[in-house]
Amino acid sequence: MSYELIVQTQDSEAKFALTSDKKLVELHHSAGNPEFSVGDVYLGRVKKVVPNLNAAFVDVGYQKDAFLHYLDLGPQFKTFEKFTSESLKNDGNRFSMKKVKFEEEIPKDGKITDVLSQGKLLAVQVTKEPISSKGPRLTCEITLAGRYVVLVPFSNKVSISQRIKDQDERDRLRRLMQSIRPSNCGVIIRTVAENKKVAELDNDLRELVERWEKLEKGLIDSKPPKRILGELNKTSAILRDLVSPEFSAIHVDDEAVYEEIRDYLRNAAPEKEKIVKLYNGKHHIFETFGINRQLKAAFGKQVNLSSGAYLIVEHTEAMHVIDVNSGNRKTKTESQEQNALETNLECAEEIARVLRLRDMGGIIAVDFIDMAESANQQKLHERLRELLKKDKAKSHVLAPSKFGVVEITRQRVRPETEIKTAEVCPACNGTGEVTASVLLTDEIDSDLDHILSTYTNQKVVLEAHPFIVSFLQKNFRAFQRKKFFKFKKWVSMRPNSTYHMLEYTFLNENGDEINYTEED
Repeated sequence: MSYELIVQTQDSEAKFALTSDKKLVELHHSAGNPEFSVGDVYLGRVKKVVPNLNAAFVDVGYQKDAFLHYLDLGPQFKTFEKFTSESLKNDGNRFSMKKVKFEEEIPKDGKITDVLSQGKLLAVQVTKEPISSKGPRLTCEITLAGRYVVLVPFSNKVSISQRIKDQDERDRLRRLMQSIRPSNCGVIIRTVAENKKVAELDNDLRELVERWEKLEKGLIDSKPPKRILGELNKTSAILRDLVSPEFSAIHVDDEAVYEEIRDYLRNAAPEKEKIVKLYNGKHHIFETFGINRQLKAAFGKQVNLSSGAYLIVEHTEAMHVIDVNSGNRKTKTESQEQNALETNLECAEEIARVLRLRDMGGIIAVDFIDMAESANQQKLHERLRELLKKDKAKSHVLAPSKFGVVEITRQRVRPETEIKTAEVCPACNGTGEVTASVLLTDEIDSDLDHILSTYTNQKVVLEAHPFIVSFLQKNFRAFQRKKFFKFKKWVSMRPNSTYHMLEYTFLNENGDEINYTEED
């Protein structure tokens, strides 16, 4: 499987399209350095404690107070709270994490009122960006993500990605991290760290420690609400999370972003620096690589598959609903059950791609084609779970119900990506009303008489939609001769495919539009 990253820049915004074997699977946006992004660390103030929710609302500077649940405080909350309060003291000295002695862990079934009160200052990290009318979701278990490892302050645990299967490699990585990790810091080893050299892992860890030290300095004499530490710039963050050994090329249409990506890869993955290519084509890069076409196909209400099957995707405030239809799908099987299974399996693959591409989160209900055999239902369930494992967002898939509906929950940390594929009708401007087409030839005839009698010294060209030109050409010779005998001037015609059906203009010999009114 070959992965490519297509980067298009426009008006200080970058769009990143990830393709797998030329098929679009993810889309990301980068607009400057927006606040309240996942990973940002803020100093906030508790505005309200809600015992019924076992949670608190925290002011971090957003228009809506952020949400902090008791379970997101973390077992070492008292230790982290002590670190924060010591760092906020106005003595000009940085209170290092290494000096902190671990306090007693808070119980998992504790109450928010036992540890938080209104007005308390907290250092918190954004785990879910503001969505709709809701503010950010927060945690006090701060983590700093690098390319190979994740730094977990106030922990002594070394965890390893479950996707690293080789036991010898797991043991090597665990021994290595235990020897180089800072005191009072835990480490999560990411999948891409497999078979990496000691120097690469150590450099990545050192950079994370430097970022944590920047956070420590930022806390000194700070006043809430304030952003203490921002996530990496969006370009670097996307590259950190997306680029893998399977990548074959990164195409960029902007020289500045091209150099930025090369600089990042030169430090993070030197072996990948050569795959970055600067695009200098005449057309937009998304147009050249077929991204725009795939976006229009995948973001509409109806998503068509090449086989003839299609999906209907509906969105509500509470959930997403997807309906699977066989359409005019051709099949060689005579069995209705087998045909339903094949269609469902094909659509399951497309659904997994659409969820990832649109970044749809929350509850998703999928109405598959009914299947009578439980073995086929089990095949569909297992296939859908397997496909969603490739997605970085966590998801849970229930078995098909007796009505053939599969319920999915998918982690939602950012607003859903939305691209409008519908266009306003150019003929009616969305009103649903157009001038009767049978009057079009009368309008052209009347306007042409007015122009030929007014602009006597100019050559006249009628430009219209190709269908209209084709229709008029049937009798246009007689029409042209009639005008020639009357005004001693020959009228030419020119089709223009960019015009809508009822649009037409008159041009002079220089190709400029003749602006006229009946009052001229």
